[in-house]
Formats: sequence, C-alpha cells, structure tokens
Amino acid sequence: MRFEILTKGVNKNIYLILSLIVTFWMLSLYEVYMTISNGIEISNIGTHIAFKFINDFWTGLIIGLILLPFQLLISFLFKRTGILFFKIIFIIVVISQYALVKYSLTTLLNLGGDLLGYSFNDIKLTVATSKEVSILSSIQIFIFPVLFIVSYYLLKKSINKSQSVILLLVFAIFLGSFKLVIPKLSEDAYKNKISFLATDIIRVQREKSRINSYNLSSRNDYPFLKPNNQTTDVLSPFFNSGVDKPNIAFLIVEGLGSEFMDDNKYSGFTPFIDSLITKSLYWENFLSTTGRTFGVLPSLMGSLPFGENGFLELKNTPSHISLISVLKANGYTTSFYSGDNSSFDRKINFLEYNGIDNVIDKSKFGNEYISTKENEGGFSWGFPDKEMFKKTLKTFDNLKLPRLDILMTLTNHEPFEFPSKEKYFTKIDSILNSSNHVKIEDEEVNTYKEIFAALLYTDDAIKNFITTYKERPEFNNTIFIITGDHRLIPITQKDKLCRFHVPLLIYSPMLKKAERFKSISSHFNVAPSLLAYLMNNYKFTRMDEISWMGKNLDTAKQFRNIHQIPLMRYKGNINDFVYKEYILSDEKLYEINENMGLNNIIDDQLLKTVSDSLSEFKKLNAYVTSQNKIFPDSLNIYIVPKLEFTSEQTAEIEKLTKDLNFDEIFNLARNLAFDKKYIKARLLCDYILNELPNHADARTLKGRTLAWEGNYEEAEKELLNVIKRAPYYYDCYLALLDLYWWSEKDEKSIEIAKIAYNNELDNSEISFKLAKAYQRLNNTDKAIKIMDSLVNLYPENITYQSYKQSLN
Repeated sequence: MRFEILTKGVNKNIYLILSLIVTFWMLSLYEVYMTISNGIEISNIGTHIAFKFINDFWTGLIIGLILLPFQLLISFLFKRTGILFFKIIFIIVVISQYALVKYSLTTLLNLGGDLLGYSFNDIKLTVATSKEVSILSSIQIFIFPVLFIVSYYLLKKSINKSQSVILLLVFAIFLGSFKLVIPKLSEDAYKNKISFLATDIIRVQREKSRINSYNLSSRNDYPFLKPNNQTTDVLSPFFNSGVDKPNIAFLIVEGLGSEFMDDNKYSGFTPFIDSLITKSLYWENFLSTTGRTFGVLPSLMGSLPFGENGFLELKNTPSHISLISVLKANGYTTSFYSGDNSSFDRKINFLEYNGIDNVIDKSKFGNEYISTKENEGGFSWGFPDKEMFKKTLKTFDNLKLPRLDILMTLTNHEPFEFPSKEKYFTKIDSILNSSNHVKIEDEEVNTYKEIFAALLYTDDAIKNFITTYKERPEFNNTIFIITGDHRLIPITQKDKLCRFHVPLLIYSPMLKKAERFKSISSHFNVAPSLLAYLMNNYKFTRMDEISWMGKNLDTAKQFRNIHQIPLMRYKGNINDFVYKEYILSDEKLYEINENMGLNNIIDDQLLKTVSDSLSEFKKLNAYVTSQNKIFPDSLNIYIVPKLEFTSEQTAEIEKLTKDLNFDEIFNLARNLAFDKKYIKARLLCDYILNELPNHADARTLKGRTLAWEGNYEEAEKELLNVIKRAPYYYDCYLALLDLYWWSEKDEKSIEIAKIAYNNELDNSEISFKLAKAYQRLNNTDKAIKIMDSLVNLYPENITYQSYKQSLN
C-alpha cells in the first residue's frame, strides 16, 4: 500500500515536471515575442529559442526532483490534498518565472544577487516606477498558471505513466548531450530566469562567506591613507585661476551613457550637451563605478569604496572625507538638489554625515512647481528636471558664495514621464525627417521614443539652466562638472562595459581652451583632481593626508588606462574589474579597444593577474568599511558624528523593535509618548532618525515630547529642523504653535504662522492658534478678523464659535 502511494506520487511528480517545462517554454516564447515587439533584434532566433528551451528543461527537471521527496512525504501523510498542495507550489514557481521575465523585459537584465542588496521598500518603489505594472499585466499573470494546469491535465490524459517516464528520460539524455558540448548554453541570455536568480544568489552568498572568512581584525592600518601631495594637480594647466574661490556645480545626469552623445550609436538627442564638448575638458572613455545610481555620490564626491552593498547602505558609516565636507570647512555653502526623495538609496544619510548645508528634494517644492504625472500604479518620482532646475536657480540668491551645488536629474528614468511629452515626440519626428539623420534605424527610435524624448527634455532642461546661469554674476567664476550616474538600462547594452561607460565634461568660462582625452578615468578620480586643483590655486586649509581610493584624472590624449577600477554592477556584486586595457567580468577576460568595445581573449596568466587584483580589492574593501579604516577619526575635523547608543539603549531598541518596520516603530513611539513614556519614545525616534533623517513624523514627535516635559529650547530646535527639512509638513507648524503658546512666546507664533502661510499651507488649526496668540498680545482686532473667517468657513465647529464669542 505504501509502495503504491509512493509510485503514484512519483508519477504525478513527472506530470508536474513535464507541465512545468512546457509552461517554461511558453514563457520563453512569450519573452522572445515581446523582445522583438519592443524593437530589439535577436540574432539567429531559432538557435536562441532552442538554447532557452534546453535550459528551461533542466531547470524544470531540477525543480521537480528537488520537490519530489517533499511531495512524496506530503502525499503519504495527506493522500487527497497532497497533490493539490504541490500543484499550488508549481503554480507559484510559474508566477515567479513570469515576474522574472517581466523584470527582464523592462530592464534587459536578469534579476540575480542584486535582489539581496535592496530593502523591501526599495523594491516596492522600483516596481512602482514600471509601466509594466498595469491592468493588462495583472491579467497576463493568470494566463501562464492556467496554461500549466491545462498542460497537466492534457499530458495526463494523452500519455500513460510509463510513456511519461520514457519521454522525460529521452529528453534528459538528448538535451543533456547538448548541455555538455555547447558552452554557449551557459550565457546569461539563454538561462532560465529562476535558475539564474537561484545560482546568482548562491554565488553572491558564497562570495560574502568567503569575504567574511578573512581575518580582518588582525590589521590596524589605513590602507587608503596617503600624503596629500601624492595627488598630482592635473587641472591647473587648463584653467585661468583667479583670486576668489570658484563655484563648483556638479550635474549628475540620470542614465547619461556615452552612447547617447558625441556622434556615438544612439546620439542625436542631447544637442546641447554635445555642443558643450567643444567648449570643455572632455573624457570620452570615462566610467561610472556602479551600474545604478546608488554609487554615484560616494564615488564622485568621496572616491570611496563600496562596502558590501554600496557605501550608502553601510549602517555604521566609516569615518571619511568628501568634497562636501572639505569644501564646507573652507567656506563653501554646500547644497544638494533633486526632484525625488533624498531618502531613497539613503542619499540623505551620506549628505548629512558630510554636513551638507541645504538639501532641496521632493519635500521642498511648493505649489508653483509641477510634479511628474503619476503612472497607472499611482506612482510619481517627484518633480521633473526643468522644475528641479527652476527651484535650484530660485535658491541661489539666498546662498553665500562660493557654492558647491550638486544637482541630480531624474527624468531620464523609467517611467519616463515629464511635461509636454508630445512636444518632444514632435522634435523626434523632426530629427528623423531632417538631413542630420541619427545613426540608428527609425524603427528603433520609435520603439524607444519615450526614452529619446526624455533625453531631449533633460538636455533642454540643462540648456535652460546653464543659459539662465550665464546671466548671473558668478557664472564667470563657476566650474561645471557634467557626468552620468550610469548608462540607462532599458535600451540593449552591447557588452559588459557599456553600462558603466558615461561621459565626463568639465565646462567653465575659466578654461583656457577645450581639450579631448581618450585615456580612461572614472568617478573615483574626480574628487582627488578637483581638490588638488583648488588647494594649489586658492586659499584652502592644507590637508596633510587624504584617503581617496582613486588618483588624479588621466589627461593623456591617447587611449590608455593607468588606473585599476573595481566596478559594482549592482548592490552586492563586485565582479567587474578594469586593469590596464582589460576588463575582468564574471571571471571572463576581455580586451578594451579604443571605442570602448570588448574583445574576448584567452590569456591564463593575465586572467590570474587580474583575478588576483580583484580579490585583493575585495579584501581591502571589506576591511576598510567593516573596521572603520578609511580615514582616522582623530584627523576628521569635517563631520558631526552620528548619534551613538549605549549598550543599554541598544538592548532596549532591539527589544522594542523586534520584527517591526519603521512605520510600526513610529506607531509604537507615538503610543509610548501618549502613555507619557517620553524617554522610550524619544529613544525610538532617535533610532528612526539615525536611519531616516528626514522622517518628519519622528522628529516632530520627538520635539513634542520635549515640549510636553517643558524642555522648550531643545523642542524648538527639533521642530525648526523639521521645517527646514519639510517646509510643507503642517503638523510641525502646529507643534511649534503649541510650544510657543505654552512658553508664552506669542511673537514667535506670529512669525511661524507667516512662514506657514507663505508656504500656502491651508490649515484651519494654524489660523485658530494664531488668533489665540494675537488675543494674548492684546491685538483683539486681528484675532476677531481671523475667527470671523474661520467661522464662515466652518460654521458647525463649536470650538471656533465659542472662542469667537469670547472675543466680543
């Protein structure tokens, strides 16, 4: 009886495996069809499909065999419901494969170990940006599970048990022989999505285990620390330097790969940036250090290592210096501008560690600015590039010179939404119909029309910004540094290096002449070069030691590479390494040619040399970031340390926050505050603010608890800090008005209410509290006028009615 149950379980498993394989094949055909529909050419489509089918077969077979022991056990214990349970498991596998195919169609990349580098909120936000999230895709997700069920019943009906076993064995032998003799089958383009995800996660986890096994505690040195004079000032020969320190403006352009400018393959849609090349120092063979935006600020501003998942993800930020902290210490007003939320990717943590003076992000835009239209899922990144630049220019008049301004564009990112889109579609049509035709086919342009329109829009936004800036008196003493954070993802990448290939332009009226460089440099080399130039030519506090990862920019005009450049393709993945004119990528070696193309080469000795260099960097990266050995605390006069918790406080936090996310932690803190457990409430607020400095609710609650205890001075500091960070957050104004009422500082109530009104905050409670302040200042007429207005607007509000009567 038991043997019969086991035999039936095996037979049912074979039908499930065959059905899963068939469904995988249908999903591969769907992927190929959608790829071609999106205008992406697949060379030798028959071979492509065949290779995908072979990998799908083996993935389906392995999944089935892994699940077989569990299926037999469940079937033995629950004879009737066991098979139903495993049908559901297989359906979940199908849905997972479908989701991974959709991800790949959107990003043109397989999802792998990078999944481990992102928080749930980051993943949710990234998914929300996708145009693939729609009613249609919601319907599609049910099609393939239905196909799986139909396949199961058709196979069960059309072939008997012994035939199913023979069929599976024949396929295994036949396709297994192909697996052995065709190495190309292992390439990423042909891999089953679930198989790629699983194997890549295993690879990343093994890599982490290997790095964690290093004995890092035995070292006590600072390997990046070096005398400042070791960085050569390569920029001075190109500049007419004056007496006053120059303003520095970084323009970090989302997705600006070199392929999209300078007469390269996808050029023709950045005419203004292209026009700056002949007026700038231009590095045409330049590299970003990460494949996504998370790495650009640490690399560009601080020439910093990666840590495990990117420098911004380090919970205990190692002591370091950056252009932000050093320039601020030398009299610069430092500002960061972006249309999105600065908390995304933990940018705000890095900026605040380095003492940034001003952060203008999504929370600082008023009603006069137009936000990006929401997609079908109700998501909007924030404010498009023209609005961001408009907001930036508006702030300049209130900022003391010299300035360091860091501007990050946003629009050239999925979902590629921006105002006046039709206008830019028309521009694309004009470009296609003009004599100055672009290099790619019209069909490909139209396939990616939204992306090319976004490029035109961003280019237009930069043109407007710099043109307007030219009218300002400080323009003649400003250095603009323009680069991309990485090459945009949704258009096919030609090779492993393409994703990192971005331009670098240094544009300034101070330049003696324009120059073009073919030598390779990277984001790691910008901060060392710029600071060396400033210290050599202007009155700067001398630094004896620095800790940059990179050296100076290479200004050789011929093609060469003098740098060793590690690259983090995505969070948690350092498997690309540029060494001389070669790149090691996923353990394969390529030669880099003058056009930044790659040629596969076989050279075992060179492969070992480059692999060893990458391994040494990984050890170094783990050591300096985990052991706080980048820049000594004793030398770091540039930063205010992050709030440290005692061991008792840490234990209390761990006890209170176990299994809670930040929203749940805030709710707990609020409940503790309402129960008058103010110290515990503030401890949780501080814990939240250490990770999310712009959490307005937590900072306001902290301020309120201080005020409730009568500590008005500290409460005021916290609440004014909220207004600086989030000027349109009305609850903070209410908290401040309460504080000023309790502390009898009614003049301040009037000042803070004016700020709220200037920010167009329409809140009746602000007006009510203002009326009370006027009444206590014996300005009854103004109090009555405010209350008359409130009663007219809210005639049923008994509190307002009663207070108005008390004034008469």
